[in-house]
Amino acid sequence: MIMDKKTTYAEEEAQAMRAGWSFDNTYARLPTAFRVEQAPIPVSRPQLVLFNTRLAAQLGLNAQALKTPAGAAIFAGNLLPEGAQPLAQAYAGHQFGYFTMLGDGRAILLGEQLAPDGSRWDIQLKGAGQTPFSRRGDGRAAFGPMLREYLISEALFALGIPSTRSLAVVLTGEPVFRETTLPGAILTRVASSHLRVGTFEYIAARREAGELKILADYTIQRHFPELATSPQPYFHLLQTVISRQAALIAQWMSVGFIHGVMNTDNMTISGESIDYGPCAFMDTYHPDTVFSAIDSQGRYAYGNQAPMAHWNLVRFAETLVPLLHEQQDMAIDMAREALEAFSIQYHSHWLARMRSKLGLSAPSPDDATFIRELLSLMELHQADFTQTFRGLSEPILPEYPLFKTPAFAEWHSRWQQRTGGSGPALSTAMKAVNPAIIPRNHQVELALQAATLQGDLQPLQRLLEALADPFTDNPAFDDYRTPPSDTETVHQTFCGT
Repeated sequence: MIMDKKTTYAEEEAQAMRAGWSFDNTYARLPTAFRVEQAPIPVSRPQLVLFNTRLAAQLGLNAQALKTPAGAAIFAGNLLPEGAQPLAQAYAGHQFGYFTMLGDGRAILLGEQLAPDGSRWDIQLKGAGQTPFSRRGDGRAAFGPMLREYLISEALFALGIPSTRSLAVVLTGEPVFRETTLPGAILTRVASSHLRVGTFEYIAARREAGELKILADYTIQRHFPELATSPQPYFHLLQTVISRQAALIAQWMSVGFIHGVMNTDNMTISGESIDYGPCAFMDTYHPDTVFSAIDSQGRYAYGNQAPMAHWNLVRFAETLVPLLHEQQDMAIDMAREALEAFSIQYHSHWLARMRSKLGLSAPSPDDATFIRELLSLMELHQADFTQTFRGLSEPILPEYPLFKTPAFAEWHSRWQQRTGGSGPALSTAMKAVNPAIIPRNHQVELALQAATLQGDLQPLQRLLEALADPFTDNPAFDDYRTPPSDTETVHQTFCGT
């Protein structure tokens, strides 16, 4: 019997190592300045806790072969899939405004998976052990934060917001030591790449001839191949990254999402949201809302996200100056020209999304003022952000306190004149962009506590199911639509590093 079990597991290993993996690891072929070859550090008892079957199918992976003990070994880093070339990426970051040379201190890039549709995806293990960039860190991750990233990243994806994805979470069977002793876990993160503003800062800071051009050319080839034939490819790279970030931040703002730690190492070149440590969704509307326990000055508050994105993009533009023009004065002027477009583009994206949320299909010059009047009323009356916009999407206004005020009645009368009333067609269109369900902080915390303290994953699974279809009225998930009571309100979130 023992021999049979060993043979069976050996077959599982072989199947998991193949399982549709199709790696083509272009980043591993870059100069060694960009990365360090580093295998994951094995763990003692890997156990698969969450597995994203739909994402696996998109990636061309065999879910059946990976939802096994051998699959858990893959996602823990104990077993490498065929074609993997594990490495830790080098990057820098302005962290709360201060520059630091960093790198993957607890993440290992296994390689780049080529999906059946030809798209390319980084497969990264987060919490996979120490690397040369770990400094004094243990290279590990706690169970709760990895579940949180899985949940929030998939929620953003379901909301239609560009995001890294989560393929799996495994328990390691080993403790990690933070303020208390916590169960260790590893998240498998999927991204179109992990190139960041901080990647460019790292290479620019080295001041080694040719490296910056290699990185910029690689970025263009990987993400923006249409720019390769441009007479000014690096200027257009800067413009494209600025445009993508302007659109992304407007999407965050339209659903009340607060990233919480918008350091330059957490801004991707691709325009995907990344890193979900202290992030949160706003309940009561206020532009100064902050949740992150490490953001004591409100640098990354809800209302500061666009200015902070612009600040990060200035840092990106600074790295590209040597490539923009051989004359530095001309290069700086080109960078300024590109950066000036951010505010205009962001406002345009924000206005378009807010018009859509309010059903304003015929644009008017006073739309921005009209929208801000509603936001001011929401702030004054401490209205729930998500409930307000979803409530306006209903054919008959729900019984919310804001909706009973005379000031809102006057605004609503003008809104009805603008939209022609709240008929079924308008309601359907508005519900398609105003979610009924978001990952409310108190509900996220309850689900994470059940999983980490009681070992009960059912609340988390149910919340994931609800968040996968956030725009649909589903009575089975009505409890997720309710804002927190005063005693349920979560005031702070933590990064979990």
